[in-house]
Amino acid sequence: MPLPKALRSPLGLALALLLLAASVWWLTRPVTPLTSAGAAPVMPVKVSAATRHDLPISLQGLATVQAFNTVTIRAQVDGQLQKILFKEGQTVHAGDILAEIDARGFQAAVDQALAKKAQDEAQLANIQLDLKRYSALVEQNYVARQQFDSTKAQLDQLSAAIEGDKAALASARVTLGYATIRSPIDGRAGIRQVDVGNILRAADATGIVTIAQTKPISLLFTLPEDSVQKLLKAMANGPVSVEALSRDGAERLDEGVLETLDNQIDTTTGTVRLKATMPNKPGRLWPGQFVTARLQAEILPHVLVIPSKAVQHGPQGNFAFVVKDDNTVEARPLTLGENGQDLTVVTEGIAEGERVVTDGQYRLQTGSHVAP
Repeated sequence: MPLPKALRSPLGLALALLLLAASVWWLTRPVTPLTSAGAAPVMPVKVSAATRHDLPISLQGLATVQAFNTVTIRAQVDGQLQKILFKEGQTVHAGDILAEIDARGFQAAVDQALAKKAQDEAQLANIQLDLKRYSALVEQNYVARQQFDSTKAQLDQLSAAIEGDKAALASARVTLGYATIRSPIDGRAGIRQVDVGNILRAADATGIVTIAQTKPISLLFTLPEDSVQKLLKAMANGPVSVEALSRDGAERLDEGVLETLDNQIDTTTGTVRLKATMPNKPGRLWPGQFVTARLQAEILPHVLVIPSKAVQHGPQGNFAFVVKDDNTVEARPLTLGENGQDLTVVTEGIAEGERVVTDGQYRLQTGSHVAP
């Protein structure tokens, strides 16, 4: 029989030979027998047993570090800045002198008040002597009663004037004291905002420098509103410990106590604000820094727990792969409770001692063989 027209060309002939060779290989290929009929591969996995113990429940949220106190150092009197007595970044203490303003005018006011007081006191002493003499003479009618009364009135006026002199002197001394600028708190000095030689005014808003108290230091953070009742219960039982962790939660920076819970819930975010105080003795917390705040809200006694990484989420809800005695797995639905310390409470679906898969779940289904 003549070849079809398509096979008469060299290309068609080559295709025909290729198909013939493939057919011969298929018919003569070696057949690899199965190790066992329907046998499935054994999957290596990691497992952990369900256990019972007390479980601390922690709450955590992103926190902002805030200075315990912040003070902007401003001049309280007008004058030329003569001295800066601190270094930027220096640790200062309450009462330390930070700066000095030209005090000559204020010292002159003190001296003037002292002189006025001394003058009035001298006049008072003279009037007192006159009144003492007149009091004896008026009884003998050697001095008119009117002159005696007039002298007594002068005595009262000078006594009042001296009280005014004392007040003026005290005011002048206070003003003189303002020329020496001191730190009101312990803390760390920031960047200086003004240089020596500038004229300072009490109305200036900028200030000379800001002092931030960092030992102790504060944490401000928020938690969901459904945490409020747990927090109130924990605070009623005593001080609540708060940890400051690095943002990724891997490193513990400090530990302090919860100071307060805000008096209202933010209706926009559904969260409540909290404030904690840290001793910050190592100085690892810095104002403006973002950290993770973690606090222990309660301890659940003798609960059944499994590692949180064993819990899987499917269309029907939460489940875990439970390893049976024959080393096959079953996808077991679970009813879960609280979680903490990388453990999750199981209220229904698993018994104490049963093993659950904690690593390698993505290759499993019910009936899979595993090698724990």
